Amino acid sequence: MKKSFVILLHCGYWMMYLLLLAVIFAAVTLQFKKTSPVSGISLISPLMLLYLLPNLISFYAFYFLLFPRFLYHKKFLALIIFGAFACLIAALSDSLFSIIPFGINQPIFNDAGEFLSLTIPLFLIASVHGIIALVVRGFITWYDEIKLKEELANKNYKMELALIKSQLNPHFLFNTINNIDVLITKDAAQASAYLNKLSGILRYLLYEAKTEQIALSEELNYIEKYLELQRIRTTNQNYVNYQVTGEPHNLKIAPMIFFPFIENAFKHTENNKNSNSINIEIVIEKDRVKFTCQNTYQNNANTKNEFGGLGNELIGKRLMLLYPERYSLETDDYDGVYKVKLSLDLV
Repeated sequence: MKKSFVILLHCGYWMMYLLLLAVIFAAVTLQFKKTSPVSGISLISPLMLLYLLPNLISFYAFYFLLFPRFLYHKKFLALIIFGAFACLIAALSDSLFSIIPFGINQPIFNDAGEFLSLTIPLFLIASVHGIIALVVRGFITWYDEIKLKEELANKNYKMELALIKSQLNPHFLFNTINNIDVLITKDAAQASAYLNKLSGILRYLLYEAKTEQIALSEELNYIEKYLELQRIRTTNQNYVNYQVTGEPHNLKIAPMIFFPFIENAFKHTENNKNSNSINIEIVIEKDRVKFTCQNTYQNNANTKNEFGGLGNELIGKRLMLLYPERYSLETDDYDGVYKVKLSLDLV
């Protein structure tokens, strides 16, 4: 949803609320005029502010803090607890703020019953505004997700072409088959092992990669097979450095999340197979996995990294759909070194 429309939505809501307060206090003013016009006029402005302040606090506490942290992740008990606490803070702050226009000698500061008679209605009104804030934020989030899915549907064919190009790179398959063919005459057992790795990759692409989620251990196994097949294309064993820290256990991940970055790294080091040309590191924490891929490339017009533009846009869209507010993606391109850092919350 456009930012300008969201701002108008908020402005419209508070204008309606202020209009409601104005109507209520206009009736109060007429009532006061029957007894003392001066007292009615003097009370309206401070009371308007007192009935606005706690609701602003409650509304935006629910809108910016409680919705993304609790309701979006369906943590309902935490939402109720922290929501009640936010409404209580709003009501108490309003009671204390009343010292400014009405002074410290009010009955609410001398009598507990009077204090509760003011705080409880303020708490309830703040709760109503908090619930409305959740509804508004939920509607905006739902609308944004619908628009995102529509955009992804419109660009679906581009995504499919990009993924197919990455998954079944003809250049990679051609060179791998040729290398295995040459290896057959030198070491048939090793050639058979590499052929099984290639078969495993193709099986993975045809079947497992079509599912929504797979075991993280399977994804890592696929990456290892791919790297082994890439290593047979060079005599430099330090061409690729690959390190996995932590245990995948029962974690699951969307398939082919890391591979486009790895394939891109190999594409841009095709003519530069020196030591440490590609460094890949995967760190597995309790519910999070951190992926880092760094590659060197020749810094000229013909070999400049091409993974930006549509490639990064499509990967970013996919991450937004699969891991909304649960990922961070950073890229750095400096002095002939391209680096990608991706962090995913898997739970």
